[in-house]
Amino acid sequence: MKLNPRKAMALALLGAAWLVPPTGAAWAQTPAPATFSPPDEAAMPAGPFGDAVKLGENIFRNTPKYAPQFTGNTLSCDNCHMNGGRLANSSPMWAAYVAYPAYRSKNKKVNTFGQRLQGCFRFSENGKAPPLDSKVMVALESYSFWLSTNAPTGAKMAGRGYPKLAKPAEAPSYQRGQVVYAQNCSLCHGANGAGAAAHGAVVFPGVWGKDSYNWGAGMSAINNAADFIHANMPLGLAGTLSAQQAWDVAAYIDSQDRPQDPRFTGSVAATRAKFHNNAFSLYGTTVNGHVLGAAAQ
Repeated sequence: MKLNPRKAMALALLGAAWLVPPTGAAWAQTPAPATFSPPDEAAMPAGPFGDAVKLGENIFRNTPKYAPQFTGNTLSCDNCHMNGGRLANSSPMWAAYVAYPAYRSKNKKVNTFGQRLQGCFRFSENGKAPPLDSKVMVALESYSFWLSTNAPTGAKMAGRGYPKLAKPAEAPSYQRGQVVYAQNCSLCHGANGAGAAAHGAVVFPGVWGKDSYNWGAGMSAINNAADFIHANMPLGLAGTLSAQQAWDVAAYIDSQDRPQDPRFTGSVAATRAKFHNNAFSLYGTTVNGHVLGAAAQ
């Protein structure tokens, strides 16, 4: 259906966001993603609820210090959900909270928000899941609930998750990724990927090795790592890496040894077949003559 110039001008002036469907079809409107800003730090409530929110923020920003009984590495929630879970395009908590309950293909069931957080502790933190009624879980849920104050529900939130990268022009390359890492990442995360600490506190997290996320974490899939890296890294210089560089360095990082997948069946091959049988996971594959996941047995 072709609009005449006068009608097209009228629609433009009205600001209508309409799609022109095939002849005979009904008009359809494409809603824009909802925009949102979390409340300011100064607006944090007082009283028992405010205490829980503040504890949740502390746990979020320094998980090993405030929830050591549930962590198995030196990572904090803030390392993957940056600026205290506030930063758009860094999987912010204000967008995540209103998206649950939701079905997850990872465990093939509908998860509550609390169950989703439990998974973060088990995989990204390489620890154990806090009970849903524990002080730690209540505090983290309170903090996320507060961050999402007045957020729309049932709407696609602009800034949720990490922006998805298109498939790279060239297959991700370990060799190119090694160069990208040396030039852009090693200063903070170390040549050995172990991160950096000062005065007993982690300054930059490990991206592989014993103190990093395990093979069950979402970041161990190179597509997820590439999305995060392209949107958020290098710290303070986000967007300076090309999409291809992000894919390459993600492949390099996720080609290194890290803690075992807690769902390990007793066999790397069987664990890959059951949980990692896709093109984005390098678990169980051979890189430089080494079977990834074997060292973690």
